[in-house]
Amino acid sequence: MRVAVVLNRSAGSLLGREEAEAEVARLLADAGLEALLVPDRDEGLAARLESAVAHGAEAVVVGGGDGTIAAAAARLAGTGTALGILPLGTMNMLARDLGIPLELHEAATALARGTIRRIDVAEVNGHVFLCNALIGSPSWLGRHRERHRGRASLRTRFAFALAGLRAEWRHRPMRLSVALDGRRPVRLWTRALAVASNRYAEGFGLVMARTGLDAGELTLYVARRYGLWWWVRLLFGMLFGTWRGTSLVHERAAREVAIRSPRTALRVMADGEALVLTTPLTFRIRPLALRVIVPGGAP
Repeated sequence: MRVAVVLNRSAGSLLGREEAEAEVARLLADAGLEALLVPDRDEGLAARLESAVAHGAEAVVVGGGDGTIAAAAARLAGTGTALGILPLGTMNMLARDLGIPLELHEAATALARGTIRRIDVAEVNGHVFLCNALIGSPSWLGRHRERHRGRASLRTRFAFALAGLRAEWRHRPMRLSVALDGRRPVRLWTRALAVASNRYAEGFGLVMARTGLDAGELTLYVARRYGLWWWVRLLFGMLFGTWRGTSLVHERAAREVAIRSPRTALRVMADGEALVLTTPLTFRIRPLALRVIVPGGAP
């Protein structure tokens, strides 16, 4: 199979790896793929993705984190070109949900032996995301993350943790109006809200995991009594498969979510990328819009 490869050199797993492009090219060739590496350009990621598509390859393989993969999905959704994923970010949430190995050589082998699967694509005000979009206290961490991107050190990690604690204590509750599928809006007062592409699973060891990415729905999660202790209870509830019984969140499914606020703009963290979007926020789902290469044994 012929593939065009785009790497995000600022992705977490590529920082400090000067020979990353040569290593990826070698691993893909060893796996039996005919790979064309699209070089870095001053114009940025979007221009490189356009160049990759223009080569007419059967798939565009993207190496990076969830934000990079979402940018590629925005270009490839609705086309016949498949997306291949090399999980080189920090969280790699989509790769985990799709069963893609996190080790680079195993991911390359999985690409060569994989099959095509269609998954849903979500968007907010036209910005594509594949995992979730966060509003409120957690979204402020995205601002800190962008400021320190590419500077991984013990100091920046400590600063990130400190920023998280400050956000939990200082971020005021938001006054929002939320409407699902055009129905009558409901007024909310919350510090944290998330919209996910499809539903989070519940089961032992399933922390922020989705077992289905093709149900054609968004899921709204609204935090109740949000704070540091809330996070502790949620993570333990997810770890032991009991979080839905803890009343920590309100959960609702919809095809479209409209969020209004007295503010003219809201900070949103979509797949780990910090955005400032004009209100109202309109979330939509595009069912089965993206073709993705997944391991042969993946569900």
